[in-house]
Amino acid sequence: MNRYKVLKRFLVWRLRHVNDRQFLMIMSILVGFLVGIAAVIIKNSVHFIQHLLTSNFTQDDGHYLYLTFPIIGILIAVLFIKYVIRGHVGHGIPSVLFAISKTNGVIKRHNIFSSVFTSTFTVGFGGSVGLEGPTVATGAAIGSNLGRLFHLNYKQIMLLLGVACAASMAAIFKSPIAAIVFATEVIMIDLTMASAVPLLLASVTAVLTSYFFLGQAVLYPANITEAFLLKDIPFYILLGIMAGLVSVYFTKMYIFIESRFSKIKNWYSKLITGGLILGVLIFFFPALFGEGYEAVNATLQGDVSPLYNNSIFYSFKDKIGVIFLLFIFIILLKAIATAVTFGAGGIGGIFAPTLFMGAFTGLFFAKLINYFEIGTIMESNFALVGMGGLIAGVLHGPLTAIFLIAELTGGYELFVPLMITATISYATIKMFVPNSVYTYQLAKRGQLITHHKDRAVLSMMRVDRLIERNFKTIGLNSTLGDLIKVVSQSSRNIFPITDDKGVFIGVVTLEEIREIMFKPELYDTTYVKDLMFVPDVIVDYNESMEDVAKKFRITDRFNMIVTREGKFEGCISRAKVFSKYRSLQKFFSDD
Repeated sequence: MNRYKVLKRFLVWRLRHVNDRQFLMIMSILVGFLVGIAAVIIKNSVHFIQHLLTSNFTQDDGHYLYLTFPIIGILIAVLFIKYVIRGHVGHGIPSVLFAISKTNGVIKRHNIFSSVFTSTFTVGFGGSVGLEGPTVATGAAIGSNLGRLFHLNYKQIMLLLGVACAASMAAIFKSPIAAIVFATEVIMIDLTMASAVPLLLASVTAVLTSYFFLGQAVLYPANITEAFLLKDIPFYILLGIMAGLVSVYFTKMYIFIESRFSKIKNWYSKLITGGLILGVLIFFFPALFGEGYEAVNATLQGDVSPLYNNSIFYSFKDKIGVIFLLFIFIILLKAIATAVTFGAGGIGGIFAPTLFMGAFTGLFFAKLINYFEIGTIMESNFALVGMGGLIAGVLHGPLTAIFLIAELTGGYELFVPLMITATISYATIKMFVPNSVYTYQLAKRGQLITHHKDRAVLSMMRVDRLIERNFKTIGLNSTLGDLIKVVSQSSRNIFPITDDKGVFIGVVTLEEIREIMFKPELYDTTYVKDLMFVPDVIVDYNESMEDVAKKFRITDRFNMIVTREGKFEGCISRAKVFSKYRSLQKFFSDD
């Protein structure tokens, strides 16, 4: 008996004995376990490679191998993608959002392992990115392919994608609560009763798997010796503004560098350019090497040694002016190093770089306040809260930031300042950047699903699936008599006019010719070009449904012409759009 027959028998048995809700719970546990294993593999592999490469480095000198490590790691990743996968390996969370928005949740099978392999070598050899994005991409691929294997419907596959993303975050960061918040706030999964239990099951299973293999210690332990003081509120507000501005810088720099690299056509040119830039940055500032786990832990203890350890700046470690300059360079250059890693072809995530920049921003802010005697504040506390500020700003996820940092560090005593700084940071970046680095490309194309119900439903509708094509076209030089013949063969009251190549020129409606259509004496002397008009509003084949709906609302029309590269494709009707909208809204509101 082959595997297809076994699968078929299982599916028949499942339909008879296990209802959909129960099956989704079982699937959530399975996804959580598999994603937990993937997180353990990717984490341990990266740490093994980094230890192998840098364990014998001394603290008081620069190491020229930093110039070569990143380009080697990215080269391995690029060659694997180009010659083994022979396809696209997306950057984690943006690829998941794209799958939700445009591919009905379908993610190719190779993403189950390709993100793990490529990110391991990218980050292990010093690529200045994180591991959470590839883990999320791996989890989403597992959820998507399991859903398709067991013939789940679209809505169920969407839930499995959200479940897998939550499990990935829970496993990689050991933060099950923040993982659920992340799935609802960033991945845009509605937290209904139908989704709450699967999300909980997957997150708990994933974090228990991570605990079993990696231990139960928090990822970034914080030693909070001084709790939140009311007198520090103004400083946390100022830190929120500073974190928001740094988030704006990160987002704009990331988008700018990505656009520069997108103009380089050859993969090897991207690799050499990005690899060399990254190597030079890491040589001068070794703290930029990899995900920066040890550097972040140091800042949470108020330790500034990552600024100069293993670098040519070690001899300046006692000069406060140089330390402040190194803080500025590290914060600004981390954004460049992250974007360049992606631009060169590396695979990774931006959570870790964001946490890195947040910790250094918070510590830098606190040291400035204390040095200039503006106040006396606990530096390690501000490093911790700074992480929340950057997560809230860069990801546009204040709730994710609050719960994630509290769980990551065990810093629940600083929950209120986390709320203050995260909220201020989010409000600050929203004044300058409407979309996060995850969503700006999808938003630019009008393909982003959001919690705005109308926009979410409209973003899932496509013009090409709503076009009505049973229209008879007529040539520009045709007579009224020719038009009457077309009218007799058509069931529509709109008659598009095209040239010999199908290019749309104008339209004649039945209403326009009603008074003369029964006057045979005019059939040969009246021409279509004299009767036609050009609609003031036309829909493009690739236009978003949100724009189409806006055109219907503004013009109050019942039908609109659809063209593709100038050629007539058909018409789209208000009634059909509204009918499809209502059916989708009912489908996604059904709990």
